[in-house]
Amino acid sequence: MADAPRLAEQDRETSKRIGALKALWPFMKPYGGMIALAGTALLLTALVSLVLPLAVRRVIDNFETADVALLDGYFSAAIGIALLLAVGTACRYYFVTRLGERVVADIRVAVFNRMIGMSPAFYEKIMTGEVLSRITTDTTLILSVIGSSVSVALRNVVILIGGIALMLFTSAKMSLMVLWPIPVIVFPIIILGRRVRRLGKENQDWIAQSSGEASEQLLSAQTVQAFTHEGPSRQKFQFVTEQSFNVALRRIATRALLTAIVIFIVFSAVVGFLWIGASDVRAGVITAGELAQFLIYTIMVAGAVGALTEIWSELQRAAGATERLVELLTAEDGVQDPEISTDWPEARNGEITFQDVTFAYPARPDTAALNAVSFTVSRGETVALVGPSGAGKTTIIQLLLRFYDPSTGKITFDGDDLRDLQRGDFRRHIALVPQDPVIFAASARENIRYGRPDATDAEVEAAAKAAAAHDFLVALPEGYESYVGERGVMLSGGQKQRIAIARAILRDAPVLLLDEATSALDAESERAVQAAVDVLSQDRTTLIVAHRLATVKKADRIIVFEEGQIAATGTHDDLVAQGGLYARLARLQFTDGTDAA
Repeated sequence: MADAPRLAEQDRETSKRIGALKALWPFMKPYGGMIALAGTALLLTALVSLVLPLAVRRVIDNFETADVALLDGYFSAAIGIALLLAVGTACRYYFVTRLGERVVADIRVAVFNRMIGMSPAFYEKIMTGEVLSRITTDTTLILSVIGSSVSVALRNVVILIGGIALMLFTSAKMSLMVLWPIPVIVFPIIILGRRVRRLGKENQDWIAQSSGEASEQLLSAQTVQAFTHEGPSRQKFQFVTEQSFNVALRRIATRALLTAIVIFIVFSAVVGFLWIGASDVRAGVITAGELAQFLIYTIMVAGAVGALTEIWSELQRAAGATERLVELLTAEDGVQDPEISTDWPEARNGEITFQDVTFAYPARPDTAALNAVSFTVSRGETVALVGPSGAGKTTIIQLLLRFYDPSTGKITFDGDDLRDLQRGDFRRHIALVPQDPVIFAASARENIRYGRPDATDAEVEAAAKAAAAHDFLVALPEGYESYVGERGVMLSGGQKQRIAIARAILRDAPVLLLDEATSALDAESERAVQAAVDVLSQDRTTLIVAHRLATVKKADRIIVFEEGQIAATGTHDDLVAQGGLYARLARLQFTDGTDAA
């Protein structure tokens, strides 16, 4: 977590070019037809807009004509042009907005798909809330660009170019009077625009950090309240939010300054041209219709320049957002599937081997969690891993699931190195009951069915009975269909653990991993679940991590860990007789380890 602000600071220094938006092209490319339709509508509306002043000129210059039919014709043409403009604008809006929504939906799915498969090492360096902020807030910025800003920018570019050409055609002298500020405007747009982009990206980083803080605190609201930590939590969130506000304020001030400069220069030129134009009309050099036509083109060109100034700032903010999303899409994962994996048979025996495995967590590279650990768990064998907290027991589970790769040594599944296998292939043959059971915001039935979506209702209920969960589930207001709340907030710790055990039982995998699986159960439920585990583990390779030795006494073998190394191996009786760490733990829990045997 401490790395998050540092990473955000690094992010703020990276985006220096609007070319980052080209990373969006792979997401837009599949929708070439929609882009073509949007582009056609865009070009049509821009050209129709440029034709409209010509009709206005004809109406004004012929306003006093005796030929009423001619005047009616001009008015009819103006109405026809307005209709084309309305239809074209509607089509442009539809296709461009649809394209933006489609592309952003694809980006969100791509980022989520990438993030859901990242190993835990990735989340040691970035807060989950920040990832969520990028998926939501940053993609919203991109939506505004693809669904609006880009099309408006292109339309204004066409109007700018076409308007300048028609202005020159109408009056070269007045055109020069109006157009001279354009090079002057470009300079502040470039200089201040870069600052707007940098501040925009910094603002998004602070918003992401704010989202991360809020997510962490709200998900732990009970702990926050239990320790009366509301005040510090509010202060911390307020600080991060104020930082975001202050950066946004600087961005707004910079954009306001840029807008003021552009408007003053542009409208000063317009006033100057009207001054000269009025004189030329009085002198008979041009007609009133030509002056009106030129005035409309001038307003259109000035509006296009102003719009492009605004859009440029939006594009730069979107460029920063795009870079942040690309960082997620291209993030390197420390755990990679092999390009060519070992063939994976449908049936697996479930033999597990750790061969001289040494490992240190990425966040603590100088502290070995495991040091030269070697052991084998044969098919159908139940092996318990015991030892004090921090000895490396849960690390064994995490390495076996290949959440991390060992620093040295290797781990094999039926003789195959895990690094030579697709993670999804071998994980399908493993059922896990984690130390902290994860319950999803769904029904109890769907939570049990999570690891095997095709299971029948009868199979779900059979698994629940085996896990001693059936009785409390049927007592819920809607039985198995009862909604259990976010993270299972409506359930007790023991109930959540029994649902997690039922989920593992239903998975029916050849390898069963129990990480403190019964730690939150009362004595009666523990006996019921232990009986179910005994039956379940008879023909499965089972690894049990436990502090409570009563749950591991029946294991075929017990491996005692101490400071990341194997201190002893044997049955419960053998280890008690040997003395040492296990015997001390047994005496603490049973008063007399010998009697406990």
